[in-house]
Amino acid sequence: MAIPTISSNKRTPEIVFFDLETNVPSKAGQKFWVLEFGAMVICSRKLVEIESYCTLIKPGDLSVVALKPGRSDGITRKAVANAPSFEEVADKIFSILDGRIWAGHNIQRFDCVRIKAAFAEIGRPAPVPAGIIDSLGVLSEKFGKRAGNMKMASLATYFGLGEQKHRSLDDVRMNLEVLKHCATVLFLESSIPDLSNGNWQGTSSITTRSRSQVQNIPSSSIDRWQNSSSITTRSSSRGKLPCREETSRKSPPSTTFGYQRAVPYARQSLGKMTAGVRNFLCKAQNKPLNNLLKHSQTLFR
Repeated sequence: MAIPTISSNKRTPEIVFFDLETNVPSKAGQKFWVLEFGAMVICSRKLVEIESYCTLIKPGDLSVVALKPGRSDGITRKAVANAPSFEEVADKIFSILDGRIWAGHNIQRFDCVRIKAAFAEIGRPAPVPAGIIDSLGVLSEKFGKRAGNMKMASLATYFGLGEQKHRSLDDVRMNLEVLKHCATVLFLESSIPDLSNGNWQGTSSITTRSRSQVQNIPSSSIDRWQNSSSITTRSSSRGKLPCREETSRKSPPSTTFGYQRAVPYARQSLGKMTAGVRNFLCKAQNKPLNNLLKHSQTLFR
């Protein structure tokens, strides 16, 4: 299947993240009313905000809105009583949505359906998207269930972005931040080599610190290093060449052939020390073990 190409002179549609706040029907057959619309138009190349718009909307039936909200920042009946009706803001909402790529969390099952129903209610054609990006579907497929139920509140908590306010424009901006965080995590995970399978060996763009240090050494320096008489390989120590003693303070002395360990006493005093041990053990026969251990260090002074 051929992938369609976009000509260089054709403008890429802008992305509009939007969110609706509605009443929650409490009875069977009760309709949804749009109480708030919030949208943010962003540049698809730089993900910067171009414009934003948010408005409360007065429903046809005020009784569907609670007098006291269930949330601290929730919408109250008093707040929407003097708000414009959907018909009054329909032109602005249409101009923001029509012909752009729609983006949001769970918009395919909820927000898109509510927008079309609201325009049908006033007898006007609904705006048509150039495409739809539902972050719930995208993240459920790509990001997995690591953030729990993948609701916006759970994702915001997962990334430490604060609490979801359930207000349209605030949720829209949080949606974009969540996507940025998820995209960053997925990008980094795809760039980290799988060391257990040895895949890093075939990845030229990823270099460990030790490999980069070796790669930056000029070849002439490497030749001089390999030919230096102060470096003796393990195989050469088994032959006729004598093994040179390590002088680096960061590495412990090697125990290869030819190395002589220093002892805490002179060779000529070995007989004297042996006699000292014999006398010490004779005197300690009737002493507790703790005393024996406490004074044994005197033998090596």
